[in-house]
Amino acid sequence: MKAAVDLHIHSALSPCADNDMTPNNIVNMAFLKGLDVIAVTDHNSVENIGAVISCAKKKGILAVPGMELETREEVHIVCLFPGLSEAVKMQEIVYCKLPDIKNREEIFGRQLVLDEEDNIIRTVDRLLLTAADIGIDEAFNIVKELNGVAIPAHIDRESYSVLSNLGLVPDCLGIRYLEVSRKCNVDKLISTRYELVGYNFIKSSDAHYLGDILERESFLELDRISASCLIETLREV
Repeated sequence: MKAAVDLHIHSALSPCADNDMTPNNIVNMAFLKGLDVIAVTDHNSVENIGAVISCAKKKGILAVPGMELETREEVHIVCLFPGLSEAVKMQEIVYCKLPDIKNREEIFGRQLVLDEEDNIIRTVDRLLLTAADIGIDEAFNIVKELNGVAIPAHIDRESYSVLSNLGLVPDCLGIRYLEVSRKCNVDKLISTRYELVGYNFIKSSDAHYLGDILERESFLELDRISASCLIETLREV
């Protein structure tokens, strides 16, 4: 079946996201926009994923556990996992590799951990908006070992992308999909980067505000609506 997806959404845990990006608000907006599958991918953390999954179940939406990892090279990678336990293991690894820098809310914004009723449980004091001491090849291997899939994020952008920071997509990653921004003209991008021929592209919102979450405009053909099936589809080479 053809599933409408948005696999790159930030919650209020990401300091750069609006505080209205709560689990219920995200899920309700995704429901109104007719999405079948979403992934909340906060910077270097998964602490709001459990609440999002609970909210999504009530609306008949699949919420895939995810994270937007920033690697040592300052490349952003969307990491998706089959279950919450694998996502939490990834968080444990990443937290050990983040620099011990305290978040400055007046500069970066609050980092809110919320429950499924959108109550604030606590704030994360360590700054999440920074690079972990994990190289890109190591990151892909870790995600694979956790039965997940890693996708280079917003490759069309001039910062924090694999093309802007490394100049290419390393062959050693062995990947099939690349993420582009919603306004990216893929044909134009390929015309300037011929080495991208042969990849599949998925558009995501990278939403930091509720209104930015995708409409039914990005699709994946899935045998069934499940996290494991989605990951298998994105990993196929």
